[in-house]
Amino acid sequence: MATISGGSVAAIEADYLVVGSGAVGMAFADVLLHETDHTMVVVDRHHAPGGHWNDAYPFVRLHQPSATYGVNSRDLGSGARDRTALNLGLCERASSASILYYYEELMRDFVDSGRLRYFPMCEYEGDYVERHRFTSLTGGEIHEAHVRDKVVDTSYLNTAVPSTHPPKYGVAAGVECVPPNDLPHVKRPPAGYVVIGAGKTGIDACLWLLQNQVSPDDICWIVPRDPWLQNRANVQPAEEFFERSFGAFAIQAEIAAAAETIDALFAQLEATGQLLRLDTGVTPTMYHGAIVSLAELHALRQIKNVVRMGRIQRIERDRILLERGTAESSSECLYVDCSASAVERRPATPIFTGRKITPQMVRALQPTFSSAFIAHIEASIVGETEKNELCTPIPMSDAPQDWLNMMLMNLTNQDRWRRDPQLRDWITRSRLDRFSDLARKATPADAHKVALLQRYGHAASAAVPNLQRLIANATAPGS
Repeated sequence: MATISGGSVAAIEADYLVVGSGAVGMAFADVLLHETDHTMVVVDRHHAPGGHWNDAYPFVRLHQPSATYGVNSRDLGSGARDRTALNLGLCERASSASILYYYEELMRDFVDSGRLRYFPMCEYEGDYVERHRFTSLTGGEIHEAHVRDKVVDTSYLNTAVPSTHPPKYGVAAGVECVPPNDLPHVKRPPAGYVVIGAGKTGIDACLWLLQNQVSPDDICWIVPRDPWLQNRANVQPAEEFFERSFGAFAIQAEIAAAAETIDALFAQLEATGQLLRLDTGVTPTMYHGAIVSLAELHALRQIKNVVRMGRIQRIERDRILLERGTAESSSECLYVDCSASAVERRPATPIFTGRKITPQMVRALQPTFSSAFIAHIEASIVGETEKNELCTPIPMSDAPQDWLNMMLMNLTNQDRWRRDPQLRDWITRSRLDRFSDLARKATPADAHKVALLQRYGHAASAAVPNLQRLIANATAPGS
């Protein structure tokens, strides 16, 4: 072992270097382990696998069913139906604790395979191309990795959570502003709670407070932008929900095919229960894909003190300064910062570039399926051009119009995959895509199911040109 200034240098080698052991990195590594004989090195700055789940607030749960999250080779959860009031009867959603345990067990099996070496508490300091150096955050040891094939950069769509990203607004001395991680540690009731942010984290914080004996009258909710929300009842990947889920897919495609304008499209999506909003009198200007149940929406609507004046600029002891006004407040309140942006919104970039792989979503709002699919393409396709044609990245959404872009790109990617028999078979057998498996199992004897699938197929084909027209009109000069 050579020595350089600052510590020792350990040389290691493997076929692939995966930077990040979060959900995306684990889904990628899982496919390579099960579909190839390649070796891997996985590097992460966290002390355990799971990425941002290590930093998340303790009461967080998946917004989507557990059945469509994790890795291809192992179920997450037992497939049970939820018994909690706000998600009653729907598919279970894993807690942060169960997700971390799931990834811990997976990593143990990965390492036991003898083909993967795991380096937690290490900071990658390479260039993702030729130079692959990482340093232990605890012991200072420096590792130089010789990568025979490729490096996988899972950090491109970095997930930000409030506990690791301080507020971007100012907070006056004497004002207590905490991440939602601190809520379970409250020892005495404050004068009130001010929840800052209307994304998934803000919704979770409000629901947690309501479920823990806080009156809605004691909650002030700062909503910089109202969101469109998905209806959780429409995305249930289980046999008993077949008609509801595939009916929703068909309805959304039919609306996308027939809408004359974008406003008409959203009006129909709401009228048919596909999308929801906090206040029917306020037009949403945000779409991040958050999912709620109708029971959760009803609970959230009990909060009447909702401040809609844009983003916070500064919290003073007696008031909150916002982009479009000022709201009275008190230093005796507890401010709960939920303003971190979650998945970073960055422009799409080619997924396969030389010796670098940059996982992104190739199915909208499905990061783990996308990463597993990308790994399968890496394992089964040779040419870089063909790989990128099969893996067109879908940028993370922000504004309502992005619903159209996501729908269009989903349909386009799906059509391309369907034309390849091997890919079609892989997708239908993927644990992370239970809907394709449900569709595959429909037999001619299931006349109603077959009719529903045909209805969706016809509508999806018609939706593509209309979505292209709507998007083009929205982006035309002067629109």
